[in-house]
Amino acid sequence: MASLTPTLDPHQLATALGAHHLIDGVLVPGTQTFEVYNPATMDVIAQAAAGDAAVVEQAVESARRAQSAWSATKARDRGKAVARCGALLEAHSEELGLLTALETGKALRTESRVEANVLADCFVYFGGLASELTGETIPFSPDVLTFTIREPVGVVGGIIPWNAPLLLMALKVAPALVAGNTVVIKASEEAPFGVLRVAQIMQQALPPGVFNLIVGDGPGCGAALAEHPGVDKLTFTGSVAAGRSVYRAAAEKLVPVTLELGGKSPMIIMGDADLDKAVAGAIGGMRFTRQGQSCTAASRMFVHRSLVETFVQQLTEQVDKMVMGDPLDEATDIGTIISRRQYDRVKSYIALGEQLCEDVEGAKAWTCSALPTDPKLADGLFVRPVIFTGLDNNTRVAREEIFGPVTMVIPFDSFEEVLELANDSEYGLAATIWTQDLNTAMRAVHRLEAGFVQVNQNLVVQPMLSYGGVKISGLGKEASLASMLEHFTHKKTVLINMA
Repeated sequence: MASLTPTLDPHQLATALGAHHLIDGVLVPGTQTFEVYNPATMDVIAQAAAGDAAVVEQAVESARRAQSAWSATKARDRGKAVARCGALLEAHSEELGLLTALETGKALRTESRVEANVLADCFVYFGGLASELTGETIPFSPDVLTFTIREPVGVVGGIIPWNAPLLLMALKVAPALVAGNTVVIKASEEAPFGVLRVAQIMQQALPPGVFNLIVGDGPGCGAALAEHPGVDKLTFTGSVAAGRSVYRAAAEKLVPVTLELGGKSPMIIMGDADLDKAVAGAIGGMRFTRQGQSCTAASRMFVHRSLVETFVQQLTEQVDKMVMGDPLDEATDIGTIISRRQYDRVKSYIALGEQLCEDVEGAKAWTCSALPTDPKLADGLFVRPVIFTGLDNNTRVAREEIFGPVTMVIPFDSFEEVLELANDSEYGLAATIWTQDLNTAMRAVHRLEAGFVQVNQNLVVQPMLSYGGVKISGLGKEASLASMLEHFTHKKTVLINMA
């Protein structure tokens, strides 16, 4: 059983947590297990529990038992408990960063440590919002006192992905708990240990059953959670195909659902942009340090024709300097793809793009950085970043979400042209524009078909900023006070006749 004392040995911690779920406040051994691999070496990290419908039933029953007392707890006290979770997680932030780097392949310095710190901040932020669960008075009639109150929806079922497991779990769990709900989270089978450790740590501040975490795959565990009649709200981050399945399950039960389903995010660089800042923004925006495994990755870069040649030269030079290596090494900028399945998928898109380049005159695949030379990493799932030029917006590499370190640079001549190109996608999660003209920026902000738009920067998701997409990128928002109120409470209207 894993001790609650912080440890800086992620292998030891994963072994101690292995083959467990967390239900009703304690680690529960799973009856079935599977192996979790270190994607940098393909060595087995530890065994993980393989949850099924019986495990889902146990976790939901625990959450339902705890829900009545938790919802009756004063909102400020719930907020204090969630904020204390943040303080506890902050004390464990380095171990959580190490564990995340080990199981996801994301570099410790550039990605996993940062995510662990934001994790703690999410709980502190939402813990401070407990007093904002307010209703409103309505001037219906002088003789009728009319007002609304906010009440929790009940048991929240959440399904999270592997690319940013700590952050994406926090954005679901923290507001749900503050609003008075109890929660069951299904962790990704590729990255179960970091979030399991988070759940274990949080039990020091929460009553048993308020937060349960189970591990398993989508068909055997995630589907059972989505379909369970005792789950009153579903929140999911992942692929469009899986999101549609969750949506169908929610529709069958007529329960609310929040979906964040990915993107093919455009980045627009106008002719007047500060090129040095835009290049740096492109590197950050494409999430090269996360191997492009981000829903908001700037995988379509539209660059004014006057800047294209210089932009590509500077971008490739900068990405070439990035160090690919062991995710636990402080010198590493770029780690690995998460799994063999995802590795094969990314490589197939790169091969497709390279074949298109052979068929299109002037097209080129710029392959950057260098594979690690350490023999211990020879079997690791490392993919060199690729920047395609000379291909248009209608190719599969431009239209389908690759979820790897692959982007393309497409030239444009006019503002109207680039807006049409940027919006020519079934996705609508995020977009950025780089320009020094405020009028151009604001026109783009209003016309870009995306739920999260930035000008002259490319930040990742932050607590306090409403986040979510349009079109097939999803339904609903996360990360803000408004999302907590809209998605984790329902509004009750009360009329008291005083005549």
